[in-house]
Amino acid sequence: MSMMEAKYVVRVVTDFMLLLTVGGCIFVVKKVWSPFERGMFCNDKSISYPFTDHETISDTVLLLFGVAMPAVLMILLEGWRAKHNPVGKPVRVCNRHAPSWMWACYTTIGVFLFGCACSQLTTDIAKYSVGRLRPHFVSICKPDWSKIDCNQTYVDPIPCTSEDSHRLKEARLSFPSGHASFSAFTMVYLVIYLQMRFRFKSPRLLRPFLQFVFLMMTFYTCLSRISDYKHHWSDVLFGFFLGTTVAILISVFVSDLFCGSADRGQLQRQCGDTIQLQECSRSSSPDKTRFV
Repeated sequence: MSMMEAKYVVRVVTDFMLLLTVGGCIFVVKKVWSPFERGMFCNDKSISYPFTDHETISDTVLLLFGVAMPAVLMILLEGWRAKHNPVGKPVRVCNRHAPSWMWACYTTIGVFLFGCACSQLTTDIAKYSVGRLRPHFVSICKPDWSKIDCNQTYVDPIPCTSEDSHRLKEARLSFPSGHASFSAFTMVYLVIYLQMRFRFKSPRLLRPFLQFVFLMMTFYTCLSRISDYKHHWSDVLFGFFLGTTVAILISVFVSDLFCGSADRGQLQRQCGDTIQLQECSRSSSPDKTRFV
């Protein structure tokens, strides 16, 4: 194995391990951490809504449209770009040249998945730290009102009679909305990706139309969490801003989406290992190589 091959193997393994680390932290938080147990007010109607198993946007649908769909779209766009211009970085594996678009897909989707994990971990840390009661908390908890003195306005601890520990735990994880933050990250990041990568001849309104559709998908997801009595409106609003913030930070500081908009000197410093620049050589040689 050459030094160049070893370099890429180490890089891929390191990226994979870091992604697994963030994913492992999510697993630990969900399985080990107990949410903060706050009390309630006797006359708090905001947590007295009925509970229903129905979810307008289920976890499966969220993952399908939030992860699978963007990944497929990124693969198609990177493949299209590779047919018209050199993209990514050519890699030699086992004395054979791997298609450059494969490296482009790896960096693009890898960064996207890393952002998904970071957004979810941030959301879960907030959920378990705050422990806000969901709108249907009373329906799940089934408080023993005979043990509650409502003259003492605030009730803490809450004498729940429910034996469903899983649902009782979930009923304390209202803030912020995980569906809102995750859908906001995936769709806002996809909108930014299209803005920077969807650069080929097409109907003028095609790209903004697709961007609008994706933003409406996260908008509808956010609204459904309120109408399903899964979250308070403030949970959804904060979740949306959280996901949007992570999407912007990942796209600007981690991905290579904005590399092409910087000056060449800055690009060579920041994006040299990810994207080869146009007119890499400024020499007057007629064999000057051009890259995208």
